[in-house]
Amino acid sequence: MKYIAVLMVFVMTFGGLMVAAGIEGGMHLITGSILPAMPAEMMIIFGVGVAAFIISNPWHVVKQTMGYFRCLKQPAAHDKQSYVDLLSLLFTLFKLARTKGWLSLEQHIETPEESELFKQFPTVHQNHHALVFLCDYLRIISLGNDSPHEIDALMDEEIETISHHEEHPGHAMQTMADGLPALGIVAAVLGIIKTMASIDQPPEILGKLIGAALVGTFLGVWLSYGFVAPFANAMLSRAHTEIMYYKCIKAGIIAFLNGAAPQVAVEFSRKLLPHDVQPTFLELEEKLNELPTPTS
Repeated sequence: MKYIAVLMVFVMTFGGLMVAAGIEGGMHLITGSILPAMPAEMMIIFGVGVAAFIISNPWHVVKQTMGYFRCLKQPAAHDKQSYVDLLSLLFTLFKLARTKGWLSLEQHIETPEESELFKQFPTVHQNHHALVFLCDYLRIISLGNDSPHEIDALMDEEIETISHHEEHPGHAMQTMADGLPALGIVAAVLGIIKTMASIDQPPEILGKLIGAALVGTFLGVWLSYGFVAPFANAMLSRAHTEIMYYKCIKAGIIAFLNGAAPQVAVEFSRKLLPHDVQPTFLELEEKLNELPTPTS
């Protein structure tokens, strides 16, 4: 769907030009004024914009931003099945802790990559950062710190740090979007300087030079509001879905520490989820009833 929307930006922009100027007139403007000026203007606007983006962000953020372009294909970081796996894993861990004690989790949380229990839930098992997050807190609790308030506060602090990390690419792209219109003005001013150097030319040539200069202003605004800013918002939306995964883990752990039964604790997590990825109560209950009883 997002790929279609990207195509629509082109179609509606240049289609609108042809509606306003007529097909023949629109094609003449595109081929005679816009396309010839575009390579130089793009080099100034987008080239400087990308360079400024690299200057203002550490390299790991640049790489992370490139990875976040998958938001076009996958707007959400996790689907319903991912959350079903997560809730099922939490239920299994809570049930094991309730029946055999927190120390029974030690063999699983010390080497979660090798744990057969974790391997039953592949989407969680393959999510390295979330797996470390979950196991770290289970380890703290198993060592004796099971105060819900202390764990709650610590998890909030870490989730805030994760939020800052995940949202950084979107904010960086938005900063770039905010600067592109100004870079379009820079390109236009350079075009005007070029025009003034040819002031002795006839009006037909001056008109083309001025038109080419104004392409810079057009491209700066068009790229900013038509592409870069929407990409930034899409990245932030995906980041929020990534953060929700950690909040889901937190809700279940805190509910369990406060004395909730395993199934009630995962219900706290389930109710936190957005409706588009939230399994129904019956769907989750059916899945939990199918799980084997944890023995160790």
